[in-house]
This record gives sequence, C-alpha cells and structure tokens, in this order.
Amino acid sequence: MTISKDHIGGLVFLCLSVAYGYYTGDIPLLPGDEFAPFNAQSLPSALAVLGGILSVALIVTADRSAEGRVKLAGYDFWLVGKLLVLVMLLGFVLPWLGFLLSTILFLMGGYWILGVRKVKTLLLASVPFSVVLWFMLAQLLDIYLAPGRIFTSLFGG
Repeated sequence: MTISKDHIGGLVFLCLSVAYGYYTGDIPLLPGDEFAPFNAQSLPSALAVLGGILSVALIVTADRSAEGRVKLAGYDFWLVGKLLVLVMLLGFVLPWLGFLLSTILFLMGGYWILGVRKVKTLLLASVPFSVVLWFMLAQLLDIYLAPGRIFTSLFGG
C-alpha cells in the first residue's frame, strides 16, 4: 500500500476530529438545555462529525500513484523538533510571564530558530504583532489575559 501526503493529512485530521468530538461532551450546559434541540454542544458536535466525514473522504480519495508517495528526504526534522520544544516552552512560560511578554519571546525564538539573526528584524517582526494581538484580545474583545505570576508578585494586582 502506498501512503501519500493526503493519507497522512486525512489521518491527522480524523484524529483531531475524533478528539474534538470527544471533548464536546465536556462543554457545560445550562440547566434544562440537555433536551433542547440546539444547545452549546450542538455546533461543536456537528463540526466534529463533519470533520470526520471529510477526513474519511480525503483518505478514500487520496492519490495512490507513485508521484503521490511520501518522500521524507529533504525535510528538516531537527528544525521541527526545535520548534516543538519552543512551543512547549511557551506553555511553561506563559503563566509566569503573561501573554504579551511570552508571545514576544516565543516569536523572537521562532524567528531565531528559522535563521533570522538581526536584532532589529527580530524586534520589528515580534513586538508589533504581539502588541496588536494583545490589544485585539484584551481591549477590543475584552478577553482577560493574566499579566503573569512574576508581574503580579512584583507589582501586585
């Protein structure tokens, strides 16, 4: 059997859809909504089913020719591993430094790993994006983003 990129993509999407569908049961409902025709779990459940159907369709209709075969030569798995470690570090640092500073450091680290070495470029590519994203989330959408344990302990709050 030839495994193509479409097969791998379909399997990954199927796994994500199954996991998403499983966790839709954790969405809390208001009292009395469990028997309502449409509630907080309805749309996520429908999206999970639709994602599962589309991913199975992708697996079934995937290209099975020799040109579609997966070729692992030429991929930089070491780089991908470093970026995954950086994402895990973001998860550990986020509660301590807060959203804004940890996002700036994450983007700067990602650009550094990808080969950008100029400090000016690192700052111009990371700081404005992080500040605009923070502004949209915290100020426009009114989503609470904790400032971080270090800032809370130093400056109170």
